[in-house]
Amino acid sequence: MKLSTDRILTTHVGSLPRPDDLFETMLDRMDGKPVDETAYAARVRKAVADSVKQQAEAGLDVVSDGEMGKPSFITYAASRLDGLEKREGTRPSPFSNTRETRDFPEYYQSAVAEQVSARRRRALMVCAGPIKYKGHAALKADLDTLKAALGQVKAAEAFVPAIAPSNIETTTPNEYYPNAEAYVFAIAEAMREEYKAIVDAGFLLQVDDPFLVTYYIMRPELSIAECRKWAEVRVEALNVALKGIPADRVRFHTCYSINMGPRVHDMQLKDIIDVLLKVNAAGYSFEAANPRHEHEWEDWKRAKVPDDKVLLPGIITQSTVLVEHPELVAQRLVRFADVVGRERVIASADCGFASFAGSNEVHPSIVWAKFKSLVDGARIASGKLWK
Repeated sequence: MKLSTDRILTTHVGSLPRPDDLFETMLDRMDGKPVDETAYAARVRKAVADSVKQQAEAGLDVVSDGEMGKPSFITYAASRLDGLEKREGTRPSPFSNTRETRDFPEYYQSAVAEQVSARRRRALMVCAGPIKYKGHAALKADLDTLKAALGQVKAAEAFVPAIAPSNIETTTPNEYYPNAEAYVFAIAEAMREEYKAIVDAGFLLQVDDPFLVTYYIMRPELSIAECRKWAEVRVEALNVALKGIPADRVRFHTCYSINMGPRVHDMQLKDIIDVLLKVNAAGYSFEAANPRHEHEWEDWKRAKVPDDKVLLPGIITQSTVLVEHPELVAQRLVRFADVVGRERVIASADCGFASFAGSNEVHPSIVWAKFKSLVDGARIASGKLWK
């Protein structure tokens, strides 16, 4: 993982808005409708090439494929694991009875009604057999496509997001393994193949693990201590999946799974930061730009971050359409540089801007305006930190 040796590097979290025509074809495939797979693959390749080019032209240093070929950051895994079965009906939202929805039922009833549409179809998947990895061909296609796109631009590095075991466990009910722990460790063993292949191909691996901190919101009957205990086991499972992979090739991303909302029940960073730091990753990507979490930069100071860790704080956010001013971006970056040193800070976003294909909470034109502010702000901060 490259460090900010002479200026603050810039990146993002992975998912970016997909072209409308690609999204519609994705929906057809998810519905089992006949699709020209050759044409679809070609469309994905073009979308990735266009996205990587746009990222590079925007001045982002560490880029991704925008997750152009994935319907969402999490559901893609269902097609890459044996042992999962599709059942009749749709999967209920894990957010239907949370701390947030209990306090703001009218708001979330309206918000969820808008989101649970064709743009966020939830197939009902369950674990009905032994979990094994079968996504080698699909993964190779993703990696080859990104490599080809990178050949046409200048970028410092590229990363590939992959879902954490705990997120598959949480969204896919277990009907096979004797308990939750056996299930999540089986998922970890399988996902290790995907993680290793990404790193072996020369990319940075980004493990997306929003449910590690979102679990507290989802389980209102549990205490902070109980949620911490749950998270400890999931970090152990993740580290099994990361075994043998150099930590400096891994970015760990966590967030709160809510974009627009009151979010008064987000788990506080101070209650989980020590657990997060046990992940065998060098890079930590987290929310730090929205009004519920910006103040938590001080928690990183109190945590005494190990010298081999790199912070990728969210400096722009997906939780508002307001475009952050470059001077504010710079102020936030200087703050984090004061915590861990300028070389160990990379400017990023709170979360992806299209975690689910078809997400339209932040219009694409605004997404790119935010990236411009991120790059401009990083330049201002660099001028202050390297003067």
